[in-house]
Amino acid sequence: MKSTADSFLALVTIMDELREQCPWDRKQTIHTLRSMTLEETYELADAIDANDWKGIKEELGDMLLHILFYTKIGTEQQQFVLQEVIDGIAQKLITRHPHIYGDVKVDNAEDVKRNWEQIKMKEGKKSVLSGVPKSLPAVVKATRIQEKAKQVGFEWDNREDVWKKVEEEMGELKEAIQTNKLEEIKEEFGDLLFSLINYARFLQVDAEAALEQTNKKFMYRFQAMESMATEKGLNLVDMTLAEMDALWNEIKRKQ
Repeated sequence: MKSTADSFLALVTIMDELREQCPWDRKQTIHTLRSMTLEETYELADAIDANDWKGIKEELGDMLLHILFYTKIGTEQQQFVLQEVIDGIAQKLITRHPHIYGDVKVDNAEDVKRNWEQIKMKEGKKSVLSGVPKSLPAVVKATRIQEKAKQVGFEWDNREDVWKKVEEEMGELKEAIQTNKLEEIKEEFGDLLFSLINYARFLQVDAEAALEQTNKKFMYRFQAMESMATEKGLNLVDMTLAEMDALWNEIKRKQ
């Protein structure tokens, strides 16, 4: 029976063969792969959101292939080899889990995250925020920024105070709207969003996932409204907002 190690080495061999023999694979660089990797990441996220285990398995395979592809190119460029990638993450996990591989005591997951950030600072990080990827989607990035700031104690005491901040930012946005200055409005709107994401954390709600859930709900209802209009011999373009609202509310009731 083939072991996991055998399967992994077989995939490594396939990657080597493709890089040497396939015109398309030979042509790729770390830069051409980047957009494809992002796409694969979002496809994995879609499968996770749908609780699609078959899809998750498939997308994880695609992600693993990308990891081997980058590693193959890194080896060709004499930057690193696969063993260094594997040994690097293994050592990082050991170093950053002293409560498992050392004598550090922790009481909960928050202690683990706090230790993790402290260890990274000792490793030479200049800022607790330096590990936040620049290309992260804005909602996810805001959440990560806030979570990292929390690890050094820069955090609100309770969610009531956070809500007061939300209300304060709403007031400032309203004032900015009165000025009719786009840059001020944009800045205050961003502050409000950041505060709402902060409040979501205190509610233990994943702001990105919550927004995506709302996106899907809206798309479902809108497309159902389009279908219902067609069944009635109507076209949304020719309908009034009140007529569309009536269909929308009917769909909500059925849902």
